[in-house]
Amino acid sequence: MTIPKSIKYILLVIAVIASAIIIILFYNLNYKMYPLKADQSLYSQNIWEINIDSLSKKLLSQMSLEEKIDQMYGEKMYKSIPKFFGNFLLKQRFAHIYVGRNERLNIPPWVLSDGPRGARVLDKNISSVTTFPVAMARAASWNTELEYNVHDVISKEMRANKTNYAATPCINLLRHPGWGRAQETYGEDQWLLGKFGVAAVKGIEKNNVMACPKHFALNSIENSRWVLNVSLDERTLHEVYLPHFKKVIQDGKPASIMSAYNKIRGEYSGSNKELLTDILREDWGFKGFVSTDWMYGVYDGIKAIKAGLNVEMPWQDEYSYNIIREAISTNIIEEKEIDSLVITSLRTRLKYAFAYDSIDYNHKLILDKSHIDLARAVAEESMVLIKNKNILPFSKDKNLKIGVIGKLANTENTGDLGSSNSTPPYVITPYQGIKNYHKNKNNEVILDDGDNINSSIELAKKLDQVILVVGYTFEDEGEYVMSRGQMLKSAEANELVGIKGIGGDRIRLNLSDYDEKLINEISKVNKNLVVVYVGGSAIDMSKWEKNVPSILFSWYSGMEGGNALAKILYGDVNPSGKLPFTIAANPNDYPYFNPYTDSIYYGYYHGYSLFEKYNKEIAYPFGHGLSYSDFKYKNLEIKDISPEKKYIELSLDIKNNSQIEGKEIIQLYVGFENSNIDRPKKLLKGFKKVLLKPNEIKKINFEIEIDDLKYYDSSSKEWILEDITYKVLLGESSDNSKLLTSDFKIQF
Repeated sequence: MTIPKSIKYILLVIAVIASAIIIILFYNLNYKMYPLKADQSLYSQNIWEINIDSLSKKLLSQMSLEEKIDQMYGEKMYKSIPKFFGNFLLKQRFAHIYVGRNERLNIPPWVLSDGPRGARVLDKNISSVTTFPVAMARAASWNTELEYNVHDVISKEMRANKTNYAATPCINLLRHPGWGRAQETYGEDQWLLGKFGVAAVKGIEKNNVMACPKHFALNSIENSRWVLNVSLDERTLHEVYLPHFKKVIQDGKPASIMSAYNKIRGEYSGSNKELLTDILREDWGFKGFVSTDWMYGVYDGIKAIKAGLNVEMPWQDEYSYNIIREAISTNIIEEKEIDSLVITSLRTRLKYAFAYDSIDYNHKLILDKSHIDLARAVAEESMVLIKNKNILPFSKDKNLKIGVIGKLANTENTGDLGSSNSTPPYVITPYQGIKNYHKNKNNEVILDDGDNINSSIELAKKLDQVILVVGYTFEDEGEYVMSRGQMLKSAEANELVGIKGIGGDRIRLNLSDYDEKLINEISKVNKNLVVVYVGGSAIDMSKWEKNVPSILFSWYSGMEGGNALAKILYGDVNPSGKLPFTIAANPNDYPYFNPYTDSIYYGYYHGYSLFEKYNKEIAYPFGHGLSYSDFKYKNLEIKDISPEKKYIELSLDIKNNSQIEGKEIIQLYVGFENSNIDRPKKLLKGFKKVLLKPNEIKKINFEIEIDDLKYYDSSSKEWILEDITYKVLLGESSDNSKLLTSDFKIQF
């Protein structure tokens, strides 16, 4: 049989294409890796003693225009796209994308790694890293010292993986609990976000890793993130959605910041001059560089240059040679504008390439025992005991029959599988943790995946203790990846068009119908039970909450989560976590939220400030969390109101009125009910986590900075301090009935 020439030609073309794909994939899956530190042998003095500012200016003066542009993007498309997608699809790993390398001028590159819960980009010789509970869980610990330690570990393991730029922390405000990436951030309150963001940045930078807080700004909807336009007024922008970014920039001093995908008042964040220059640099004094989020981060290169965007990631697209050369030749931009962007990023990142390392960041650092112990400790402090009617801690008696029931009871479930994912060597599931705990106690621990409710009910009748594990996985919430075209169609239609991708925003806030039925049916036959919720944000518990005696939020609790859970349930660890968000009694009382929209208006109120302002009923307040101890507050005293000192001093006494050692989170709010303008009834302005032994009393001191009492005046564009009577409120949560109060005035 003779094969027609046309068929031969087609087969030849297919063979050539297939061979090219194989070669490209092979080359990029085994890509060359470059050192990120400056080569000491090229310099006559210690590299960390070199004046980086002078060196940066010298290097810039030696660059051609093309070399300058090469500092303004990740990699060329033809190199990075096969490497990026080849590694992701075939090896389930993020590749090293080398930015700004100049071999002629001996400029080392920098490499990004996401890291909200563990290093994302792995060395080719490393298969796993320490994986912590998600950021929302860590926020529930209200322990910024732990957060600093977590990022100290994450950045150590990043360096061992040959990366030096951390695309973390995520400090976007949780406006609505349905946001798919809620698990990556620190909750609904600006103060809590800011304090945790600062701790994270300082932990990252400790190991000469560039911290890059994200996503700047107003990124709170996932399924429309590439096409969404957010509108809001000036006060809302400056008082609600920017304070935490400002605090992280000014107190944390990160090397970089990442722009968001969405538009703000009609202009994309990556080319928004008001954000990137007027506010970030001129108002806040930011000295580092701005990079885009990956892909679809900028649409107009010239606008972005004029706005102050330094680096387009992960590859060269809008910052192309042709676009920039033509703009210079036609006097749309000047080369000195390019120089300004390049020198800013160059002198920032060279500080890290030339910095002195006090330790050797090698593979042995990864998964050190101290890192794993920290992962477990963080999980223990993050879990929130929501409700407890004399059930927990469970009895440690012998010869018990214990059931761990639910589809997630033995599921390795550490959260989103998008950019925030981390690869642990193992995951201790709830069932495994509880089984480990009882292995030497002569107790029977039974796993039931809950697939057959009738069987689960019959089992529950025979159990001494029931642990129901319910909630979500990466399929239900997380980063949402879909074609931009389909995202736009859905946004324009205000509903899903086509097939929904994995993760994304949650439209419904309740558990699955199956989980809710399982809870309600088992609660009828056995009251010695606890419902353990796994997830990243608030849920609607109204259909079952009254039927169960105990509820514990365990979150996505990392590689050691199951062991931590067992210690909490049986009293080896006293729960000390508190909610970093409000849980509404009626989900309709949250701010308007539609995952599929091309435009939205963000109002001034959200979270606890909204519920208090409009007297909306809540199920559980912001800052709520129970303990096995009993804490009593008294003797609130305002010590000093001195404008010369620029702060107010106050104190109170707290007593552990029990025989159980425990940690309590003392929350400080300032009330603005007497304001002459529309302001929240109160806002969080401080918190401390303290350890108290049985019957111990401690005096706790706080300071309130007077500048933190100001509001933003839109007409003058200034922060104004009101001459009014303020209220200070201190206690265990935002619930006014549980707060000590006192009034004060500033002496003008």
